[in-house]
Amino acid sequence: MELESLTSGADRRTLSRLLSILDNDCHPLHTTFSKQKSMFSDRLLSLSCRTHFGYIPALIDTPPAAAFSISGLNESKENKNVIFAFSLQGYIFTLFLNLTIIITISLEKDLHQPMYIFLCNLCINALYGTLGLYPKFLYDLLSDTQNFSYIGCLLQNFVILSYALCEFTNLTVMAFDRYVAICRPLHYHTIITPVTTGKLLVFIWMVPCCSVVCSILLIVRVPFCGININAVYCKFVICSGDSIFFAYNAAVTFIYLAMAMFVIYSYVKILYACRKSKQSQSKFIQTCLPHLISYINYIVVTLFEAFSTYFSRRDIPDWFNIVMSMAFLVTPPVVNPIIYGMNLRPIRTRIRKML
Repeated sequence: MELESLTSGADRRTLSRLLSILDNDCHPLHTTFSKQKSMFSDRLLSLSCRTHFGYIPALIDTPPAAAFSISGLNESKENKNVIFAFSLQGYIFTLFLNLTIIITISLEKDLHQPMYIFLCNLCINALYGTLGLYPKFLYDLLSDTQNFSYIGCLLQNFVILSYALCEFTNLTVMAFDRYVAICRPLHYHTIITPVTTGKLLVFIWMVPCCSVVCSILLIVRVPFCGININAVYCKFVICSGDSIFFAYNAAVTFIYLAMAMFVIYSYVKILYACRKSKQSQSKFIQTCLPHLISYINYIVVTLFEAFSTYFSRRDIPDWFNIVMSMAFLVTPPVVNPIIYGMNLRPIRTRIRKML
């Protein structure tokens, strides 16, 4: 029987599990099949290699009770313990930095202004995103097996994707706030009212969350490329060409590209306005420069994640791909509070008083 002719859901799931085992060079079955000379064994190994690099789909119908296997942590016990120690310290440090900014802004009434409220929301989103990564990642480092339930995988996908889009949307709204503050200072309090601030906060969370919910609803309609995920967090890989899903992704991409173009337009106008006023130049250095650094940093680390999928098909060390894929979840939550805490004098002064 040809392996490509397996059509039932049970056959496809069995094949997918065999392929996920064969992707692990250390698994005893891999060595066993490698030593066999039968046509079936050679064909199965061939399918395993081709599926690993994405040349053909290993389609499975995934029921809610299915489990996904994470293969991005194939390290020795000693290496896992070292990674766990550094990761735990990094998570605690991230919590400390963001909670310090959130508590400082919450307790100081003088900081209850739109710019600081959006900054506080940025730190809340950082805690939300790291919550979707670190607890399960740390647990997997201490566990002998790294598995995800189907529902758990959907939940982590939702948290991480909504965090990523919320981060971008939040930075876009902060660019709009700085544009109005510098280019239209006399109308700032008329445009950025408390009601408008509230609406912008709803926009920051609702657009990404609704986008991700719709994306997940489209994802669960189609089969996945097996149950083995070569990453440290759950990422769905769709093998079949679903036109609705890709059209929807194109529409969401267009919306966020439009946001990026708006940020570029805002900074062109801000830089032009700063040429005319030394006061505007000082305001730019104090408030816009941290935002610009955070924005560029986020774009760069997001591109790292996108390129990690491409590099995973090349002769690149696995640890390098893992670092690239995690950068957008690890770097911004640390960089943003440090940049704003050091550069914004009101926050820096109040943190010193609290300490």
